Amino acid sequence: MNVTNYYSVAAQSTERAALPAIWFLAPLGALLALIFAWYFYRGVMKESEGTPKMIEIAQAVREGAKAYLSRQYRVVALVFVALFIIFQIMAFFGLQNPVIPYAFLTGGFFSALTGYIGMKTATNASARTANSASNSLNAGLKVALRAGAVMGLVVVGFALLDITAWFLLLYYVFPAILPNSAISMAANPLPVITAVMLSFGMGASTQALFARVGGGIFTKAADVGADLVGKVEVGIPEDDPRNPATIADNVGDNVGDVAGMGADLYESYAGSILATSALGVAAVTTAGAAFLAGTGASQMEMQLRFIAAPLSLAGIGVVLSIIGIFLVRTEDGASQEKLIGALNKGFYFSSVGIAVLSLPLLYLLGLPNYWSIWIAVLTGLIVGVVVGKATEYYTSHAHKPTRGIADQAKTSPATLIIEGMSVGMESTGWPVLAVAVGIAVSFYVMGGIINISMGLYGVAIAAVGMLSTLGFTLATDAYGPIADNAGGNAEMAGLDPQVRERTDQLDAVGNTTAAMGKGFAIGSAALTALALLAAYLEEVRLALILDGDTALRSLDSARAVAEWTMQDFMNYYNVTILNPAVLIGALVGAGTAFYFSSLTMRAVGRAAGAMVEEVRRQFREKPGILEGTDKPDYVSCVAISTASAQKEMVAPSVLALAVPVLIGILFGVAGVMGLLAGTLATGFALAVMMSNSGGAWDNAKKYIEEGHYGGKGSNAHKASIVGDTVGDPFKDTSGPSLNILIKLMSMTAVVFAGVTVFFDTGLGLVNMLFGG
Repeated sequence: MNVTNYYSVAAQSTERAALPAIWFLAPLGALLALIFAWYFYRGVMKESEGTPKMIEIAQAVREGAKAYLSRQYRVVALVFVALFIIFQIMAFFGLQNPVIPYAFLTGGFFSALTGYIGMKTATNASARTANSASNSLNAGLKVALRAGAVMGLVVVGFALLDITAWFLLLYYVFPAILPNSAISMAANPLPVITAVMLSFGMGASTQALFARVGGGIFTKAADVGADLVGKVEVGIPEDDPRNPATIADNVGDNVGDVAGMGADLYESYAGSILATSALGVAAVTTAGAAFLAGTGASQMEMQLRFIAAPLSLAGIGVVLSIIGIFLVRTEDGASQEKLIGALNKGFYFSSVGIAVLSLPLLYLLGLPNYWSIWIAVLTGLIVGVVVGKATEYYTSHAHKPTRGIADQAKTSPATLIIEGMSVGMESTGWPVLAVAVGIAVSFYVMGGIINISMGLYGVAIAAVGMLSTLGFTLATDAYGPIADNAGGNAEMAGLDPQVRERTDQLDAVGNTTAAMGKGFAIGSAALTALALLAAYLEEVRLALILDGDTALRSLDSARAVAEWTMQDFMNYYNVTILNPAVLIGALVGAGTAFYFSSLTMRAVGRAAGAMVEEVRRQFREKPGILEGTDKPDYVSCVAISTASAQKEMVAPSVLALAVPVLIGILFGVAGVMGLLAGTLATGFALAVMMSNSGGAWDNAKKYIEEGHYGGKGSNAHKASIVGDTVGDPFKDTSGPSLNILIKLMSMTAVVFAGVTVFFDTGLGLVNMLFGG
């Protein structure tokens, strides 16, 4: 493996440059996040779970969620073992760095760990939220939000801890214990280190996809089955204890909307930081000596500063997120607008805090273009706010679009579904425009026309800016399913109707915040995926050098691969729209997004069908259930959802892993670039549409349940339930899974770049056979 001379011409010293002091804000932020996560968890656990019946219900949900996650993790572990072996074989044949298999495992492990902790906290918080809501709306909000904060803070805490620990290990420890390794021998180890660490993101993305798809299938099978039979056919209230699918529904909220969302945003957060770091190293290299003039820094020192920028921003974001959580409070009788306003208070504080503090932070790092980077960070924050507000507008029943859906319920379920689909399609406009403008501003303000790598660094750090306050935004997201479970607990335990009214208020806002969380995840996926396209080319560079092809020449000069610009790569691999390989890749990427959605939607349909038959069977064979003299068999419904999720989650996940590898082998680097671009463009718009349609249908139902258009039990209510059941897999299975698909395919392409390069130096098998 000849990486000793990688960038050695530009490197000014073989000594390891010292890390900037500000870099340590990241590990300190990680520790602070984990400390406050523990503090909030202890605070939640000190609250009373309420009556014996409430405790019994909560325990049943806990046991079901734990049993499901245990089975899911066993299945995922087998996939990770298989991929680990594949990576080891690739490393043995020199197709990738031997560290990558282990970085891949840690990414998956910490993603799974955050999901488990979030699920455990949420299942402990539901009854406590219901019991606190019996005292006041603010008390219920406080418990639910702080339980959600545990999820948010462990995600950012473990992500920063894993990233910084790996960096310290590779930068300082490897040269001491493995002096002959590729990383230790490199004149400048940073390109290799940042490329290796991207594989950590693939581990997180793989785990996230299984968690999202499996959890989404579980929760929506139970939810659809419970609603169609219980609320439509039998006419009993939501979460009625007589419904056999109720416990499974509540379990699903935790494994899908908490554990799944946590794993989802964990990989978004980690991926944005890792991609930004890799691009920062490349950007400084291609900027040349003129960029360093007057800074007093060597190339390696400046690269470390560019790596430190996203990490230190994330560290500051932890502090602001914690303060934002403490700022949220409301009053009894608050409307949905006031509840959203209470949550927005914390969100705006943390966002404005990042906007203000990031400028002096970047200045202190000594970055020559700190003003431009600050504008990129600010752009990311603004894009996040626009995406979030657009999501709120299209999904909250405080606004016209969702109320328009509810109005259509007066006619029929068909017209309601048509209106919901049109709202979802319309809702893509502002997010797509915001992301497009955000990419343009962050790319061009960083001088992307002159230095593509620097421009893409701006896009990547805009994604970091958007996710810098993830500790808070994920807390408001995870709070939603906790409030939903609290309502179920209140209903099943027979608490005062006022308690259910309060939990329904919290739940309605939770639907909007959950949709906003999905919007953030999808928006950040678009920005991060573009950055990963550039990171992919950096990985191709390393793969070519590892393969011994250092003598490859660009089309317009005699420079070796180590000195190629991104344009050289685009020219060499003919990455243009007129190249059929690029167009084929783009079409396959677009088709993959739709086929993936088809697989997940159909999986929910099959699982829900089995659930409907089971609930009908119990009502038919045990008439005493509806009379209150016989007890439903909750366990069988949990088992159906569990078995269905385990079986159905494999095919969509394998699709995401297999397609980039196959396209890379057949059509080379050009095909992969087209594939990732096609998946990004199609998957982004499709994900926004599906998530917002589902959220709007759900809140239209809740708007009717508040007493509009006849209220509960009316024909309009039954129509809205049908719409809600259609929207369930839209918003909680297929839609949010698409943003993981976008990034997992990018990460897979990055990690398997060595395999792609093996076939005709990245031109592909088709070129080998027919290129002459």
